[in-house]
Amino acid sequence: MADSKRKDEHPLANILINVLVPVMILSLFSKDPELQEKLGKAVRFWYLGPLKAIVIALVLPIGYGLWYFVKNRKPNFFSGLGLLSVLLTGGLTLYLWNKDGSVKDQAGLLFGVKEALIPLVLGVGILFSQRTATPLIRVFLYNDSIFDIPRIEARVAELEVHSGYAQLLTAATRLFAASFFLSAMMNVVLARWFFRGFEPHAVDALEVYNSIIAKITGWGFAVIGLPILVFLFFTLMRLLAGLRRITGLTDTEIMHQR
Repeated sequence: MADSKRKDEHPLANILINVLVPVMILSLFSKDPELQEKLGKAVRFWYLGPLKAIVIALVLPIGYGLWYFVKNRKPNFFSGLGLLSVLLTGGLTLYLWNKDGSVKDQAGLLFGVKEALIPLVLGVGILFSQRTATPLIRVFLYNDSIFDIPRIEARVAELEVHSGYAQLLTAATRLFAASFFLSAMMNVVLARWFFRGFEPHAVDALEVYNSIIAKITGWGFAVIGLPILVFLFFTLMRLLAGLRRITGLTDTEIMHQR
């Protein structure tokens, strides 16, 4: 049963299909062949135009998310988030693109807000879930696939340190939520940075828009993902130190060995 629970999507496949391939499609396929001819530039066979490029880029992760659901008969949380992000990107793009080939003036701000929306909602949800029977920190970080929770909670009961245990989890929850708030803020900054100097009424506005989205998607993993991972590692270390302090258990007793 434990093995079946762990048969999840491969993280490299997730990154490849939801990030790298769409980035390549938006970067290579977005040029409009008619516009390239008018500008006297070479036209390559892979130039499909901005609309077809973004449709293909969005169809791939959407199809993958649906395939995963059909195959496993259950949604995967992170695939679901990726699918939601893709749908939001597509919907916002349809709103931002004007029929005359231009883009709405506030594209950079609105796209930044879109990018910040999911981590912001997750951060708020993590904080409020602490008051419920199923805190989200037990889904993401403090779960029985990483920690030997039965042993930890048995020691907590034995030593009667329930108050300190609860305070430790609350502090870890706040740190964990802060990482998502940091992600939301950095998403806005990243979008504003790449949209700087963008001319929404230029003849190639749609092509440039797609290239910017590709850059934001690609660089987001480096500029945003790395600091968040560092933040999460710090949260994990604080949690471990607190568990050692209140239970007297060692790291090898607190965490499952892999």
